[in-house]
Amino acid sequence: QVQLVESGGGSVQAVGSLRLSCVASGYAYSVNYRRYSMGWFRHAPGKEREGVAALGSDGRTIYADPVLGRFTISKDNVNTLSLQMNSLKPEETAMYYCAAVSRTPTTLERLLNGDEYNSWGQGTQVTVSS
Repeated sequence: QVQLVESGGGSVQAVGSLRLSCVASGYAYSVNYRRYSMGWFRHAPGKEREGVAALGSDGRTIYADPVLGRFTISKDNVNTLSLQMNSLKPEETAMYYCAAVSRTPTTLERLLNGDEYNSWGQGTQVTVSS
């Protein structure tokens, strides 16, 4: 199993920025980190979980249309996945989760589907006020 710990959430005004981090650990990850695809998801009360951005094990990235051009997913180092969020909107208030899976999907779009992942963090709250 992989342990994932998110941080960086908080409260920000609309059009502000936040940077989320997700630290991955555990034996499985340490020996096979090159095989892992990782993603960010968000879940707001009353709404379905939504894939935000993902980074495949092959280095390719994909973003949900609503965040394209404003969010950037990246690996800071072997263990840390980040999500830079700019020009935040109030409707993006949600709990943000990091997820990981040890495979590269056949299509990149599948990485925005939470069912593809088998490891999840506890989440970090992002609140955007108008």
